[in-house]
Amino acid sequence: MSLSAAQPPISYKDAGVDIDAGDALVERIKPLAKKTLREGVMAGIGGFGALFEVPRRYKEPVLVSGTDGVGTKLKLAFEWNMHDTVGIDLVAMSVNDVLVQGAEPLFFLDYFACGKLDVDTAAAVIGGIARGCELSGCALIGGETAEMPGMYPDGEYDLAGFAVGVVEKSSILAGDRVQAGDVVLGLASSGVHSNGFSLVRKCLERAGGTLPTTLDGQPFRQALMQPTRLYVKSVLAAFAEHEGAIRALAHITGGGLLENLPRVLPAHLAAHLTADSWPRSELFAWLQATAGVDDIEMNRTFNNGIGMVVVVAAQAAAQVSATLQAHGESVHTIGVVGPRANGAAVTIS
Repeated sequence: MSLSAAQPPISYKDAGVDIDAGDALVERIKPLAKKTLREGVMAGIGGFGALFEVPRRYKEPVLVSGTDGVGTKLKLAFEWNMHDTVGIDLVAMSVNDVLVQGAEPLFFLDYFACGKLDVDTAAAVIGGIARGCELSGCALIGGETAEMPGMYPDGEYDLAGFAVGVVEKSSILAGDRVQAGDVVLGLASSGVHSNGFSLVRKCLERAGGTLPTTLDGQPFRQALMQPTRLYVKSVLAAFAEHEGAIRALAHITGGGLLENLPRVLPAHLAAHLTADSWPRSELFAWLQATAGVDDIEMNRTFNNGIGMVVVVAAQAAAQVSATLQAHGESVHTIGVVGPRANGAAVTIS
């Protein structure tokens, strides 16, 4: 069937998908992914599937998987043209979750979707993903870049991430090891991390042009966009140095302390936290004042300064805390585990 003069050929690029741009992005990504290579990688970027061999030091390996995104924090990345750290957020949200089971993150895959591919923007985002993998010791071994005209507005994209880790079967943390008298340690967050940004954006709207210049010694936008802290290497070091001392971990994401900590506690026990036992940042003080919400709402919306909770045997608390501090964490003793009363799994007083 011949084409009429009124109907010239339509290429894929004419339809909005630029294969050459996609190829250029892959070439930009390859050296970034290469920096994340680790024990176990058999085949990475470029194939139809990535191959990974579970390290032989594991006798009864159990795989742990996690997936997450960055949420509406991306809207600020678009508006403020700050794309180089949201990839770290993406990695952190998944690998910190995998870590909570006691697992060592092994590899990561990403999904980047947009309406029109901007190679520089995508490379900045994926550069952040590679940096997050490097900082958490896992390999970036694959992913997908999807250019879908009409699905996303110009200048916008979406992200999803997928992490797989491994833990010795006998070392799985499932909350059943927690005992009354255990100490609750809080590891400081780097800021808002990647949850609560729908409320953050409402606060920005309410504040209008009266925004602070700085918060906690950083330019205002940088303070809000600080990437989610990666707790992997410090907590793995604590596992290695204090075998059996860590009873449970909780990654403090959406729902804050009040909804995440109960997920790793037995039904008969509660975490009794001491208010003001960790520092109050200017960032969270500004958000609370601007939103006009009470302490309960703050602690169920934001991490409020604590990004990871470590429940540890009382006799080992000082040593575990020292190890975590030696590996760069700001550690606060924020409470103890005791009997649950009136159904409350977490109390703050």
